Amino acid sequence: MVQRKKRVAYYIIKLIITSFLIVAISEVAKRSSLMGALLAAIPLVSILAMTWMYIDTQSSSSAVEFSKRIVWLIAPSMTLFIAFPFLIHKGFGFVISMAVSVTLTVMAYYSVIFILGKFGIKL
Repeated sequence: MVQRKKRVAYYIIKLIITSFLIVAISEVAKRSSLMGALLAAIPLVSILAMTWMYIDTQSSSSAVEFSKRIVWLIAPSMTLFIAFPFLIHKGFGFVISMAVSVTLTVMAYYSVIFILGKFGIKL
């Protein structure tokens, strides 16, 4: 029972820290789009994920594998940041632009994973 309470407390701490960072970045972005973009461009989610993996396993091997896979997915993630402003400038609303951009990004991810698989690279 004590072990379960520790695990729940740990998950709550992870949620609070991760949520705090996301809210903080969005608040900074309201005041300065450049600072918000800079903070968002830092791979905070990846850093947090690798940190949590290391804390959970006391081994860096899962974080290393995670970071190797991320490298292959950087290029398709750019789809969102290219498509979204393009669609907004073409007169589409925020929700439609975001939905289409996310859909295109997911398609780009699957395409990269499919193509890499053809070359024997498994993500």
